[in-house]
Amino acid sequence: MDSKITHVYLMPGMAANPSIFENIQLPKDQFEMHWLEWQIPDKNETLKAYAIRMCKFIVHDNVVLLGVSFGGILVQEMSKYISLKKLFVVSSVKSHHELPKRLKLLKITKAYNILPTQIVSNIDLLAKYAFGETIKKRVDLYKKYLSVNDKTYLDWAIKQVVCWDQEEAHANAIYIHGSKDNVFPHSCVGNCIIIEGGSHIMIINKYKWFNENLPKLINP
Repeated sequence: MDSKITHVYLMPGMAANPSIFENIQLPKDQFEMHWLEWQIPDKNETLKAYAIRMCKFIVHDNVVLLGVSFGGILVQEMSKYISLKKLFVVSSVKSHHELPKRLKLLKITKAYNILPTQIVSNIDLLAKYAFGETIKKRVDLYKKYLSVNDKTYLDWAIKQVVCWDQEEAHANAIYIHGSKDNVFPHSCVGNCIIIEGGSHIMIINKYKWFNENLPKLINP
């Protein structure tokens, strides 16, 4: 095993498969990338238990962990149980305080218990939650990337986002957010790298920024 190689693990967003990272290319003489995939949770599995379970897929030491959207929430939880070289949180939130009002309302009313049933059979609603856009102009994109449509997973995932209780930003995380993210529009404040014009799917359409800047952020 080459000790000079840094292993980079990538966690996609809600309902997305890891092919969202297909255009992320880091220098192979420095980095090896590993795609993480969503596992179907037990119905009443806590986010803590799920994070511990996901840590079992990380088989190297001192890795870089990057998560997008709900995957960004998950990697912040995973970081409590493994030693990391760097933690990147992309297009996500630093705490429950940054969740938009519509999600806070879901928590208060507990409407998340009935909402997901609609989403499973409605790709447009799923796209709205996962990517912040409707499907009208991006049918092929959503069919390609949004493949985790298991009802148990979606019920669970939306509840975990809505009920996430982190109070403050992770002290060691590097937060990267788009200035035009309309899923989490309040996450550009504080200690955060802002990508101008970046939307909630900037890991897909702003991949050149990540290819250029991630190596420098990992090894400054």
